[in-house]
Amino acid sequence: MSLEVRPFTLAVEDIQIDDLRLRLDLTRWPDEAPVEDWSQGVPLNELRALLDYWRADYDWRRCERRLNAFGQFVTQIEGLDIHFLHVRSPHANALPLLITHGWPGSIVEFLEVIGPLTDPVAFGGKTDDAFHVIAPTLPGFGFSEKPRRVGWNVECVARAWTALMDRLGYGRWVAQGGDWGAAVTARIGATAPAGCIGIHLNMPIATPPPSAVSTPTADDKAAFDRMRRFEMSEGGYLRLQSTRPQTLGYGLTDSPAGLAAWIYEKLHAWSDHDGDVQALLGRDAILDNIMLYWLPAAAASSARLYWESAVSAGPMRTTMPVGVSVFPREIYNVPRSWMELGVSKIVYWATTPKGGHFAAWEQPNLFAAELRKCFALMR
Repeated sequence: MSLEVRPFTLAVEDIQIDDLRLRLDLTRWPDEAPVEDWSQGVPLNELRALLDYWRADYDWRRCERRLNAFGQFVTQIEGLDIHFLHVRSPHANALPLLITHGWPGSIVEFLEVIGPLTDPVAFGGKTDDAFHVIAPTLPGFGFSEKPRRVGWNVECVARAWTALMDRLGYGRWVAQGGDWGAAVTARIGATAPAGCIGIHLNMPIATPPPSAVSTPTADDKAAFDRMRRFEMSEGGYLRLQSTRPQTLGYGLTDSPAGLAAWIYEKLHAWSDHDGDVQALLGRDAILDNIMLYWLPAAAASSARLYWESAVSAGPMRTTMPVGVSVFPREIYNVPRSWMELGVSKIVYWATTPKGGHFAAWEQPNLFAAELRKCFALMR
């Protein structure tokens, strides 16, 4: 196994862009839904407008240049090439921060927080707030290699991330995550590898204690109600991706319209906005994120993480210092009392005034401020 860390430059061939545009031209559209809202999925006029822009005006090269400017790298871990951003702070006392995305996100979620985290002085912070940012791409997502064997679950990813930090020479570091990134980060917390001094989650992970079931408090009832509503109205994707990722992958890999609808619907449903998710996240950024699934044909391979980890992504248990930022429109929020069952050192817990599942993307300044406050207690 090679321990080399290799620079990685994105240079997508023109033929791939031409193929995308042809497929968009040849989209076979369904009939319009008999409802005017999003209750049956992405409205036809919404997706048509997004794909028209994708076909005619969207500039992938802009995103490509931006990612290349940050500093991209690849290294082989457990037989797999792992892609990651590595942006060092100009401040000597910066704390290395490992930050992990989820589905249907990507490293695009973090592009607006890298500046505030690595160079806080330029964004109204202090040198003591500085981080070196390491943002790996989950296996089977984006430009990380696709696993060719069973076993790449959250435990395996957490082990790989620990190996990555060791390979980069970081002997003291912190980890952060939401969605699958939260599951991976929680697993890092559970294993408490040498060097990791604490973790932060923007999607707290816990199972209810027996008392929450037998004699639920108001907070318990609210959490159970949120879970039931999510399962009834939003949980279909989870069942599909955790049971039949390969079957699902054929259509999403072949059709950019299908892939865009699959991802765009979740961005709309899980973000904290006033009805216009493009105004919140940015139309170009939404398409940048979708491109990181389309270009490497990662629909099936990214969905396999659900199949791999449907059982293993269980309750969090750790004695490591833990911080939590609760964003009000998060899809899965649990009471602090649930986490305290397995986490003995919750050193930071805050509820933010706004934000949803894609916290760093939706509210980059607020997200960066939360990480500064949390990890200031662990430095």
